[in-house]
Amino acid sequence: MTAKGHCLCGAVEMTLHEAPSTTGACHCTMCRRWSGGVFMGVHVKAGAASVKGATSISAFKSSDWAERCFCKTCGTNLFYRVTADGPMKGDMHIGLGLLDDANGIEMTEEIFIDEKPDSYAFAGERKTMTGAEVFAMFAPPE
Repeated sequence: MTAKGHCLCGAVEMTLHEAPSTTGACHCTMCRRWSGGVFMGVHVKAGAASVKGATSISAFKSSDWAERCFCKTCGTNLFYRVTADGPMKGDMHIGLGLLDDANGIEMTEEIFIDEKPDSYAFAGERKTMTGAEVFAMFAPPE
């Protein structure tokens, strides 16, 4: 089963080759500035999505390990993509709100929990990770 999504103007359309069952929330300062709030994303492995309208996508290198992509026409934030060498290179985290149908997708984790402001909180229990724990995932092996 696949999942489809698109930006506000429809210039960029995405097809996920496998419908996601989980989502995560990122509370880092960068994601909150980029999305205007908490970023809810679905993890899509490199090559596991097709993109129509790729010429309408612009990328901003936001860190040493990722870029943030958006629609050049309407400005919709689309996804961030891992650019660092390693097993996650090319993986994307596509905004949950872009999906045509996000029903039945469970929030299973919150990352950068140590940067979450006290102005909001999600109900329920799930896995949480601090910024240091997230960065450790991208550290080169020793």
